[in-house]
Amino acid sequence: MVLPTMDDSPLPVLTLPTFAYNDQKPGTSGLRKKTYVYETKTNYLQNFVQSIFFSIDLRDRQGSTVVVGGDGRYFNKTAVEIIVQMAGANGIGRLVIGQNGILSTPAVSCIIRKIKAIGGIILTASHNPGGPNGDFGIKFNTANGGPAPEAVTDKIFQISKTLEEYAICPDLKVDLTTIGKQQFDLENKFKPFTVEIVDSVESYANMLRNIFDFAALKELLSGQKQLHIRLDAMHGVVGPYVKKILCEELGAPANSAVNCVPLEDFGGHHPDPNLTYAADLVETMKGGEYDFGAAFDGDGDRNMVLGKHGFFVNPSDSVAVIAANIFSIPYFQHTGVRGFARSMPTSGALDNVAKATKISMYETPTGWKFFGNLMDANKLSLCGEESFGTGSDHIREKDGLWAVLAWLSILAKRKQSVEDIMKEHWQKFGRNFFTRYDYEEVDSDAASKMMKDLEAVILDRAFIGQKFSVGDKTYTVEKSDDFQYSDPVDGSISRNQGLRIVFSDGSRIIFRLSGTGSAGATIRLYIDSYEKDLQKIYQDPQVMLAPLVTIALKVSELHERTGRSGPTVIT
Repeated sequence: MVLPTMDDSPLPVLTLPTFAYNDQKPGTSGLRKKTYVYETKTNYLQNFVQSIFFSIDLRDRQGSTVVVGGDGRYFNKTAVEIIVQMAGANGIGRLVIGQNGILSTPAVSCIIRKIKAIGGIILTASHNPGGPNGDFGIKFNTANGGPAPEAVTDKIFQISKTLEEYAICPDLKVDLTTIGKQQFDLENKFKPFTVEIVDSVESYANMLRNIFDFAALKELLSGQKQLHIRLDAMHGVVGPYVKKILCEELGAPANSAVNCVPLEDFGGHHPDPNLTYAADLVETMKGGEYDFGAAFDGDGDRNMVLGKHGFFVNPSDSVAVIAANIFSIPYFQHTGVRGFARSMPTSGALDNVAKATKISMYETPTGWKFFGNLMDANKLSLCGEESFGTGSDHIREKDGLWAVLAWLSILAKRKQSVEDIMKEHWQKFGRNFFTRYDYEEVDSDAASKMMKDLEAVILDRAFIGQKFSVGDKTYTVEKSDDFQYSDPVDGSISRNQGLRIVFSDGSRIIFRLSGTGSAGATIRLYIDSYEKDLQKIYQDPQVMLAPLVTIALKVSELHERTGRSGPTVIT
């Protein structure tokens, strides 16, 4: 037991005045802002943390356990120290924190569920850049281990707008480097406040051992016919997990994992596992010495999978392949398969597998919390988003390392290359050609006006039945709407989830304003088109989808309205 005070007098708890901010509305994944907002605006972090604690009923809060961790980005450690001082002052009984304040987002979800905490606070801006000039974020996960649902984030936002004070114990100094328990006596608290520093990887690794066949994976990665892999942690939080689980435990050579030291600014890069930001991995894979490649994002919930020679697995296809080979994973042999789900903009590849296997299929808005609801109701086993997020009901977050072990399990079972598995999948189920165009940091007003005007065009009754011709292709509009979702579990309705144009051949064009950036707006354009003609399924998606891209840009006037000549990122 560590008693940080020399004398035994309890540490004073202070209630300090503050003034409210009106911009602390959490997006899909918490409150993301430029780091300087947290550093320079008085009590900006304290206000939001206090709003989180106030959103929890006092009776539930008293003596409860909360998990805290982050992706190691700049300001992470400072934020953890403030949260510790405020949690004690707000009656939380115990904090469980990853060593050095480091926990991946999937690990936080895992620990919340394992120790039955009332929730967790995750410090991350996910795949956004870090550092003093980068982004910082804070998000609250509830007792199921998943991101807070809208009712909770709305409550936090309402509280933040009228907040007048916050509670803190400024003399409480915690040692984040040493594993073990530290106890503190606080004024007006009957029981000591406990801070438990835990190994960042251990609980999560234990969970994976119970999901996958580690013996088969070890044979695959270090046996006679060893698969050569290359994993890029992009200087995010996953580095220590990859090293410990894949290298030390499963026997992959140490040099198969790169950029595994978490850095406060991710080495000056975007820790975003896509073809643009993980270009180094793509180049390395093109050389042909590795059979399988993967990259992870800042907080460890996203992944990108590549085959030999840089063969790219689209995330929409990735979840479909896992679905079609789901019993390669022992976990599902035990639990069975309850249902599949994808976010609305994700391609229909998963739907094709669901139809063939007669398994229930759900289409949800973007945001993992919608999947969590279905999982808690035992309706869902496997799900994915086109934004490089794949996961299952083992936790309530997407899980990058889980997805990679799922793919390796399929490779171990089928003894084929990534490319062959993917091509056989298309032959069997047909192929959904898919692309996403991201226009980042667009002027917010221009973006909103474009979306508003586009909505007026596509919701006009005269739009249905319109024909668009590009080259020798003609597309007829069958349906157009602003996607809304009625949750089959609790009946809640989520509106304005994306503008959709669906053509008579099933092709879709989707426009969304994204809520995960920290400056300006990001417009995302998605194109999805199904093809079962074996002569056409190996074509380049950009060639196959070019007519639909032309139609999308024409209908929306996206380039004219935003002053852009092309997207920031193409997936």
